[in-house]
Amino acid sequence: MNSVTRPGRVGIMGGTFDPIHYGHLVTAEAARWEFALDKVIFVPSGRPPHKKDYQVTRAEYRYQMTVLATTSNPYFEVSRSEIDREGYSYTVDTICAFRRAYGPQTQLYFITGADAILEILTWKDVDRLLRECQFIAATRPGFQLNRLEESRPQLPVEGRHRIHLIEVPALAISSTDIRWRVKNNQPIKYLLPEAVEEYICSRGLYRPRPDGVYDKG
Repeated sequence: MNSVTRPGRVGIMGGTFDPIHYGHLVTAEAARWEFALDKVIFVPSGRPPHKKDYQVTRAEYRYQMTVLATTSNPYFEVSRSEIDREGYSYTVDTICAFRRAYGPQTQLYFITGADAILEILTWKDVDRLLRECQFIAATRPGFQLNRLEESRPQLPVEGRHRIHLIEVPALAISSTDIRWRVKNNQPIKYLLPEAVEEYICSRGLYRPRPDGVYDKG
């Protein structure tokens, strides 16, 4: 995070990115365009608290894949803020760190899937989180918008208007499916950038390995 450059609107896209794929990239670009963001910063999670029972690929590998996927877009950046921070990666801690870096005048937008917004009430310090940033909730194929609308009354009153829906092309791509495909020798071409596919192949990711490729989340 560069505290010298202070654009007016910054998008923050968090996630495990295990691996990053075109669904992530399309969502980030759609959010950048629709909300006139000066940049979108991808933040690979360090130790995601909501995936304690899921074997997450080493943070450095996920970071490198995210860099490879975003390097061609001048409006995209990748931050090491979570993977270099000890302990679990809570969204509120990340947002507050960016707030300190960019100052009170910058508008921060956290970009995530609309389904993840349904879990917002379980997130750490949700009241503060909604004060510090706005949310861009990207719809996915088959998502029921009424589920999100029904959850709004449960949110803090001052934060209800800070969640914005955005429609993105219906890309039914998921990291879970990509990992399954690699494990089962299925093709993943055109689901993610070629550089990321090559990285997965060269590192032998998502295949059973005896040398501890995976870290516990």
